[in-house]
Amino acid sequence: MYNPIAFRLPEALEDGDYVIATYIYQTNVNVDIHKLAYALSEEQSSGTWVNLPLETEEVLQRHIGRVISIWEIPDYETQIPKEVTERAWVIQIGYPVHNFGAQIPLMLTTVHGNIAAAGRLKLLDLNFPKAYVEQFKGPKFGIEGVRKLLGVYDRPLLHNMIKPSIGLTPEQSAEIFYQAAMGGVDAIKDDELVQSHPWSNYLDRVRLHTLAAQRAYEKTGEKTLYFVNVTDRPDRMLEKARRALEAGATGLMVNYNTVGISALSMLADDPEITVPILGHLDFSGAMYGSPWVGLSSHLVLGKLARLAGADIVVYPSSYGKFPLLDSKHLRIVTALTDRFYQIKRSWPMPGGGVHPGMIQLLYNDMKNDFMVGAGGAVHGHPMGPKAGARALREAIDAAVAGIPVEGAAEEYPELEVALKAWGISKAGVKGRYDLMEA
Repeated sequence: MYNPIAFRLPEALEDGDYVIATYIYQTNVNVDIHKLAYALSEEQSSGTWVNLPLETEEVLQRHIGRVISIWEIPDYETQIPKEVTERAWVIQIGYPVHNFGAQIPLMLTTVHGNIAAAGRLKLLDLNFPKAYVEQFKGPKFGIEGVRKLLGVYDRPLLHNMIKPSIGLTPEQSAEIFYQAAMGGVDAIKDDELVQSHPWSNYLDRVRLHTLAAQRAYEKTGEKTLYFVNVTDRPDRMLEKARRALEAGATGLMVNYNTVGISALSMLADDPEITVPILGHLDFSGAMYGSPWVGLSSHLVLGKLARLAGADIVVYPSSYGKFPLLDSKHLRIVTALTDRFYQIKRSWPMPGGGVHPGMIQLLYNDMKNDFMVGAGGAVHGHPMGPKAGARALREAIDAAVAGIPVEGAAEEYPELEVALKAWGISKAGVKGRYDLMEA
């Protein structure tokens, strides 16, 4: 099926009027790809599976998605080999911005709503026009703003997750907070499983952790930000965020994939929220984990989170315990840090089993502008959390100075102990959960 309204050259579209979605789609061998692509574009814009009397040419011209590219992989030209039983396509469809306006939820509903249930179809990328992105504020602080808060400009930052993940009282977590801060941690966050519980009210944590940060600052002269988890139903989340700031919080954390990305936007855009926001990765694997359905990881953990206002985004380190290809890790970093119109750069924060023996690999990939996300390597260090933090800082300093980490370990006992405990990671080595399946 060919429709001159729905099928257009990319150059024929008015610049700034369309968000362009790129999909990979696996089909049977006898598919009419033009008919199928048209059906996708119509389903997500003006029509449905039957002819509609009010779906006039005027309506189509104004609202239908435009199929602008269809590529087959491999690029068959003259015949389909007899042994081929399935075919794979990359399809691009441009959706008129006026169909959804300056919001993310309806935009996602448009580009990957009903058709997310269309079989082996995955949203690979979204290209946003400047006119659309200019309607978003993005991160308040970003990389440069967080550096200014801390007064640290010449190295990667160290961000710690409090461990054990759940069950500590505010007094217990404040003590290990203090030890980690004394070791040189730049920021500390709640675990994603922690919000407010009978044994640990979030406001009590804010008060005691803020005091711990101040005590450490008076001795070290280095600031430590605290990111308290305010994840909840959106109305309660906003109220908790405001109360946390009143109690002295210096950062907020949101499990944005479970509360909804628009809830993150709501928090980031609020003028009363005057601290950085960390977006946590949990639940993201359900969206990007399949090679044939869902959304690509650099959208979930990169471009969309940045557009919604996350100053920091946690994602799985490709060298850590959760599986992620190196190429995907680098694509996430690009989505968070490359030029994106007026939107500030967000901090990439690889985490999940990160230890001092991985720092050189991460530094090789990102240089100074990333956060080391480490939990167990701090609180599980054989010499205690202060030594665990020191070991990570020593590994960071060695990477920046161009000194092999094993050479630096000869001078620093904390680093030497960490390397003996967890080793030195090499590129291409599988993570812990990969090894379980090998």
